[in-house]
Amino acid sequence: MQLFKINDVKNNNKLTLEIIIVSLIILFIGIIINIYIGSINLNLGTVIKAIFIADGTKENLVIRTIRLPRAIMSIVIGGNLAVAGVLMQGITRNPLASPQVFGINSGAAFFAVASMAIFPNLADNSLVYFAFIGAALSGILVYFIGSIGGMMPVKLALAGMAIHFLLSSFTQGIILIDENSLDKIIHWLVGSVSNTNWDNVLVIMPWTIIGLLSAVFLASSMTILDLGEEVAKGLGEKTELIRIIAGIVVIILAGVCVSVAGPIGFIGLIVPHIVKHFVGTDYRIKIPVCILFGAILLVYADIISRFIAYPFESPVGIVTAIIGGPFFLYLAQRKRGQKK
Repeated sequence: MQLFKINDVKNNNKLTLEIIIVSLIILFIGIIINIYIGSINLNLGTVIKAIFIADGTKENLVIRTIRLPRAIMSIVIGGNLAVAGVLMQGITRNPLASPQVFGINSGAAFFAVASMAIFPNLADNSLVYFAFIGAALSGILVYFIGSIGGMMPVKLALAGMAIHFLLSSFTQGIILIDENSLDKIIHWLVGSVSNTNWDNVLVIMPWTIIGLLSAVFLASSMTILDLGEEVAKGLGEKTELIRIIAGIVVIILAGVCVSVAGPIGFIGLIVPHIVKHFVGTDYRIKIPVCILFGAILLVYADIISRFIAYPFESPVGIVTAIIGGPFFLYLAQRKRGQKK
């Protein structure tokens, strides 16, 4: 019996390693395609060379100043949102949960639109910080409301959706009052990485490192929490503290993504379910694989977005919504069938 358990562990580790290697290959191919496709035709060799070497040519500058930061941003945002999603589903114990449950998207959008209406000449880099503050404040507000009388996953979800709809209505009201802001922010509201530059990457990277390292640190506790409230408490875990810390990590990861690229939806919903199917429920494995799968999803979604209204580009949020909408309905229907 012990021999079988050892063999099972070895087989699982081998499968996980194979999944990671294949994912890295798929991601690398996606990065090359993402950089290669654009309004300016480039040679594939030029693309690969430009990733590693700066030679000052026009093609090299286009790749290194426009397309490369866009590809990197897709990787970072996809990974961040996927990890935020898996943490969100873990702390709420709801397979349909996503960062939107915390009202992060709507909070960031509201503060961004409000700041643009109040300060019409606001620089794009400043907009990032306003949006991030909105995401953080809305998440904190949801936690405060959800913890009144004792924190419960259902209360968190209800509080989050209430804040989401409230702030979304405020955002629509501001847009209706100040129609001039609509043209500037319409792509951002849908979710787009098309205008990414190195400044945006520099803004998002420190928060990304903090958030992902924190998520990895929480992995063991999240795995135990997934066994159930009573079991986790019996094993000595402080469940409320774990949820608070995980919620802060969700705010950091999802909030900074929304602040830079807008509310790109469904990645935090889709990826955790796919990863769970391949590697199981251990968060020590799920979180690293979620980073890879989330990056792959957004990199390829960004590629697809360039062909929807070719030769014009569409916001990548449209692609993730097209993919995520049916997926959400499938999950909801499956959960309903399980209850029966």
